Amino acid sequence: MPIPSAETQSLDNGNSKSYLVPLLLVTSLFFLWGLANILNSALIAHFQPVFEIKRAQALLVETAFYFGYFTIAIPAGLFMEKYSYKKGILLGLLLYAAGAFLFIPAAKTLTFGFFLIALYIIASGLAFLETAANPYVTILGKKESSVQRLNFSQSFNGVALIVGPWLAGQFIFAGNEGLMTTSGEKQQAAEAVILPYTLIAGAVLFVAFLFFLVKMPEPAKSSGLKFDKTIFKHKHLMQAVLAQFAYVGAQAGIWGITLNYITELIPGVSNEVASKNYMIIGTSLFVIGRFLGTWIMTFIKDTKILTVYGAVASALCLVGVFAGGSTAVYSILSINFFMSIMFPTIFALGVKDLGEHTKLGSSFIIMAIVGGAIVPPVMGLISDTIGIQQSFFVPFICFLFVVYYGLKGHEHRPIVQS
Repeated sequence: MPIPSAETQSLDNGNSKSYLVPLLLVTSLFFLWGLANILNSALIAHFQPVFEIKRAQALLVETAFYFGYFTIAIPAGLFMEKYSYKKGILLGLLLYAAGAFLFIPAAKTLTFGFFLIALYIIASGLAFLETAANPYVTILGKKESSVQRLNFSQSFNGVALIVGPWLAGQFIFAGNEGLMTTSGEKQQAAEAVILPYTLIAGAVLFVAFLFFLVKMPEPAKSSGLKFDKTIFKHKHLMQAVLAQFAYVGAQAGIWGITLNYITELIPGVSNEVASKNYMIIGTSLFVIGRFLGTWIMTFIKDTKILTVYGAVASALCLVGVFAGGSTAVYSILSINFFMSIMFPTIFALGVKDLGEHTKLGSSFIIMAIVGGAIVPPVMGLISDTIGIQQSFFVPFICFLFVVYYGLKGHEHRPIVQS
């Protein structure tokens, strides 16, 4: 998920073409981290029969991934403040590639914990890329077109969300489903992840090589990240941290369990078909919702849209709990449309009117993505013990808090000096 920038500048020198190659390279990062993110849903479904584990344990894939973001996001920002954006991006790409290559020994040794370590390393690299990419895009050209450039670059993140499910069906699930009764069959299924992740690692290294060759402009040094305890008096920021925790947790949990949900509620549908023909519908709705929601915000207040989208997402979760068959499945897939604008909207509302506390407040909201590490295993535990449909009570509650934030929690009150 993209991390919006708290501060933007322009490096425009009157010749926007001079930034075309750097802009295209930075834009490629949006696709690369979107691909890593959405492929987690395939891994969760794939690892359950391979390692004979329950959903709650398989959903530790999301825990390892989002915990990587949580622990590395601020160190990544500090690294780039001390050195440069380019060095931060190069380090992030190398970590990404290293984690992807670790899928080879993880598959060969048939070790679930090894995969979790690899995913943590991948996410650590992505923390560098996301911390750098958004502010970088805003400065690569004219200031007045910065929003257009950012929307253009973020659209490639959406492309990855559509391409990912198809790749999973084609390379990970195809020919590796059904009963895995022998160690040889499980080994073959585990090794199905090697080709796609090796190709991803190769592509990442190629992008890193291009970054190394190309001269990248650097933004002017800004004030460093400073802790000030008075920031906790900004109630709308603290509520934004909780809202972002709830939203990211809900998103990660839903994406992580959707393939299991589809195959359980629609008999005869394999993971391959679920990924290629169903999951791709949900991720496409997410992308459409992001663009449409951005357009709607030009004439409807963002807080109203957040409230309505949160309420509809909550209602669809309940349909997913109580309905059955295709009705339930399409309801859960439709949630993606209404999740689409939540992250950037909550972020923007949370850092509003923070003044000198903006950078620190941004960091707090970014760290709230640890919700993606905590909520999915909770959904998995409920799924294993009560039922997969009942697990959607968890995102139902999460979206209710988003509704509250849109209605009341976002309100900014002046700090009373003691």
